[in-house]
Amino acid sequence: MSSTNSYSPARKRQLGAEKRTEPLPTVHPRPSDRKVTWSRVAIVLTVTFWAIYVVTTIIRQFLVLGTQDFRFTMEAIGYLVVVTFLTFSALMYLVARQGALQRFQKHVRVPRAELDRHFATNQPSITVLVPSYAEEPEVVKMTLLSAALQEFPSMRVVLLLDDNPNPTDPAVADRLNATRALAADITDLLAEPRSRFTDAALRFELADADAFVAPHTALELAAEYAWAAAWLHAQADAHGIEDHVDLFFADQVLRGLADELALVGQAVEAAVGEGVSLSAERIAQLYRRLAWTFDADLAVFERKQWASLSHEANKAMNLNAYIGLMGGTYRVEETPQGPILTPVAPHRAGDVEIPDSDFLLTLDADSILLREYCLRLTYFLQQPDNARVAVTQTPYSSFRGAGTRIERLAGATTDIQHVLHQGMSHFGATFWVGANAVIRKRAIEDIVETEFVGGFEVRRYVQDRTVIEDTESSIDLGTHGWTLANYPERLSYSATPPDFGSLIVQRRRWANGGLLILPKLWRQVRERKRRGEIVSRTELLLRINYMASIAWASFGLIFLLAYPYDGRLLSPVVLLAALPYFIAMASDLRYAGYKGTDVFRIYGFNLILLPVNLAGVLKSIQQSLTGKKIPFVRTPKVKNRTASPLLYVLTPFLIVAFSLFTLWRDVNAQNWGNAAFAAFNATLAIWAIVSYIGVGNAIVDMWLGLTRPLYVDKSRTRTTETVQPVTESIDWRSVLYHGHAGGDVPRIEQAAHRAAGGSASSAASSGSAASSSSAEVDATERQAA
Repeated sequence: MSSTNSYSPARKRQLGAEKRTEPLPTVHPRPSDRKVTWSRVAIVLTVTFWAIYVVTTIIRQFLVLGTQDFRFTMEAIGYLVVVTFLTFSALMYLVARQGALQRFQKHVRVPRAELDRHFATNQPSITVLVPSYAEEPEVVKMTLLSAALQEFPSMRVVLLLDDNPNPTDPAVADRLNATRALAADITDLLAEPRSRFTDAALRFELADADAFVAPHTALELAAEYAWAAAWLHAQADAHGIEDHVDLFFADQVLRGLADELALVGQAVEAAVGEGVSLSAERIAQLYRRLAWTFDADLAVFERKQWASLSHEANKAMNLNAYIGLMGGTYRVEETPQGPILTPVAPHRAGDVEIPDSDFLLTLDADSILLREYCLRLTYFLQQPDNARVAVTQTPYSSFRGAGTRIERLAGATTDIQHVLHQGMSHFGATFWVGANAVIRKRAIEDIVETEFVGGFEVRRYVQDRTVIEDTESSIDLGTHGWTLANYPERLSYSATPPDFGSLIVQRRRWANGGLLILPKLWRQVRERKRRGEIVSRTELLLRINYMASIAWASFGLIFLLAYPYDGRLLSPVVLLAALPYFIAMASDLRYAGYKGTDVFRIYGFNLILLPVNLAGVLKSIQQSLTGKKIPFVRTPKVKNRTASPLLYVLTPFLIVAFSLFTLWRDVNAQNWGNAAFAAFNATLAIWAIVSYIGVGNAIVDMWLGLTRPLYVDKSRTRTTETVQPVTESIDWRSVLYHGHAGGDVPRIEQAAHRAAGGSASSAASSGSAASSSSAEVDATERQAA
């Protein structure tokens, strides 16, 4: 690729940020037998050391030493529970990792010629849905263009714009209009290559061709590929580079596709140079490849422009609103609340037509697809063995070259999760992770739930009961006999929050909802067993750990940090049980291009995120008790730093203070095990605060958190102006459309009497009544205040 790894970012990079900008290989390197063997040994050692601890420390205290003090007994039970749950999470990490290594060993990439042969006769349709809210147009454009440049026979890319359609802020309106224009802008951008290659493919297919083509015909094809590569390189050169995401897009999407097309053209020229005659069928496939790559249909859809669609503020309902319209034709009708879409009978003309498709691709507006994503994943779904696979995806990786330390470390955890999700697929425990996925539309039609709100049908294909809608939908699909699978390659990338404030929003949302979904998992297991399916224990344990581990890990860590456990319960064997987990994670970090010592940074990172994770868990408990949905909060995507709430920026300092206090207390009590643990926590938490929050940023955020309640929002202050009597007119559109809204029926005859010219006394009486009503309103407002 022609781009270099050095560039001048628009924002200053932090010291310690990532320098590497080259992404990891698309295909995972094949693990050695030695690595797989040691992975199994790590699992055995973890279980063995945990059992040794239980026997030599816990049981020994009661059976051999006869310790029967009530307080000690409760401490022993509590400590054993905490250690067991934390060890279980470590064990599930190792098990998932083992599954990933086995998948990477067995994976064989489908040859490109086989893909071309398959899609020559199998040409399904796919709709790419890109839900977007308050995104920067430049970010959305890269996402849309990475989808539009996917080679696919019939592709429609739809931007589901969820912003307020009528903003009052001029800056917001300008951004919205720029985002609305993206579909037309990209369509115009692709017009020249689309027209050129469509015509070239048509000319070749209409020409009288023998079984093999003449050399000059093959060279004409090579010239078309060279032209496509040059066009893409020109677009890459014209793309502005402000950060590492822009660099990734220019190098991996535009130049990556250009280099591959150029290579194909060179291969055709080389074949001709060696006197090889290429078949007409193969040449036709290569022409179609060019035509399909630049032939996407782009559109923008705004559900909030239609009063008949749900306006619930979450990504799930943004997707559901459009999916529910697919395959239908609608007439636009005006109502007092705004225009609505009314279905028309099949084969009848309408104002709006929403095409249907065989597959859906959901793609976050800050994610980017690599070439062949759609081609390889739909090929996978179309194989006979995968007929019951509803969703396939490549769990997203992080963009390399992060400009901040916290983005780099959050990206490291993302790349680790990519490996774990691949391993979960080995045991049939795949979860849809949301940022990107190819979905068989027939599958989500099996799990749709329908209700009527205000007389309009609302369909829920993707559940919005929790803020982790993809996890709940994974369970729903399994209940209906569908499965999910992760494709074992890196073909998708997504943005990572660059500061602590935006990371809080993301991780709090991730921690919320898992506990609420657990009952659905039990129902799924019962239903699958009723159908005669085998539900392995490993799958079940992996799923439980995925949904609930944040809860028990958060509470467990609080107990370990806060409670002064008896020194007799501590044992080096506990550290030995955790050692395989930390060694394996360090190895995985090096495998993903990070440092092995980042394992300690991740530990400190998780310490300062403890209040965030705990808040998400408590929100789940709150929802289970109240039955009210937790509001969906999108991860902020702003060029400047996002301020952190006071609680989340203050708590890490309290963790450090308490750890230092515990250290002092345990040193005086000569409880050296607890003292060492407290010193370890204090050191890593201090490092995390300085590196990932920043002392200056923390002070600013705490000051804002303390002083913000002292300010009064003028827009919310109640005016004390006297309410003037107003002569009301009938909103005939509302009356005819909605009817009576409830309450007292308005006295229409008085209005008619006034229109006919009532007496002065009647007018005075009306004014008196209005003044009385005004006084009642003021009294009510004062009482409420």
